[in-house]
Amino acid sequence: MASILPGEEAFFDFRKQCLATENWLNKYDENGMQVWVEVPAANKKNHVPKVHKIKCKMTIKDVSAATMYDVIHDGVCPNPIKKRDVVTLRSWQKIDDEYIIINFSVKHPKYPPTKKLVRAVSMLTGYFIKPTGPNSCTFIYLSQADPKGSLPKWVVNRASTRLAPRVMRCVHKAGRDYPEWKKQNSPDQKPWLYPEQNKLPMMDPAELSIQRADSLENVDESSKLDAEDSEDSS
Repeated sequence: MASILPGEEAFFDFRKQCLATENWLNKYDENGMQVWVEVPAANKKNHVPKVHKIKCKMTIKDVSAATMYDVIHDGVCPNPIKKRDVVTLRSWQKIDDEYIIINFSVKHPKYPPTKKLVRAVSMLTGYFIKPTGPNSCTFIYLSQADPKGSLPKWVVNRASTRLAPRVMRCVHKAGRDYPEWKKQNSPDQKPWLYPEQNKLPMMDPAELSIQRADSLENVDESSKLDAEDSEDSS
């Protein structure tokens, strides 16, 4: 039985997608930030996914690649739809000076969906970070995720491209503030760099399976749609 854990090929493919320009349509380009949406290749037009795969690239001139990598990992570092939960398998890798983090949704027998929260699904989400200097880097976020519920897919797709720049700016700000914050908050605690610091229970990969979006139920959220988006279904 093949392991669900991503191998070298998965990291290589993610890096390739992050750096690719062919079959990506630019939707936003301002102040050192670009957002693209993947378009189907000529031989795949009959297999267009309902949820767009988006890619955001930010040129950061005042935060190092290592710091941005720490920010993404540090879960302690500081909307009108139902709250979501998600169960993902996260993997990361540092090769030479490049940092890659990827995740995708999985089913775990101890953590089934509950009625209190809508379970979102990440088909593929991750980050590619590469230094451009001692205190600067290129930061790329790539994601294809379905928040589920009954939100129309055009709302999901439009919101993704509109919110991405806002979220990226927040991540950048967190990166600027992180060194000082970390000095006051367990400065030596970085289990993503030092596995021996991990205090979480061990997981058996054999218990996991990939979570498909079409196997989760939708939840009616029509009354909570943003008014502006409701008026524009283009």
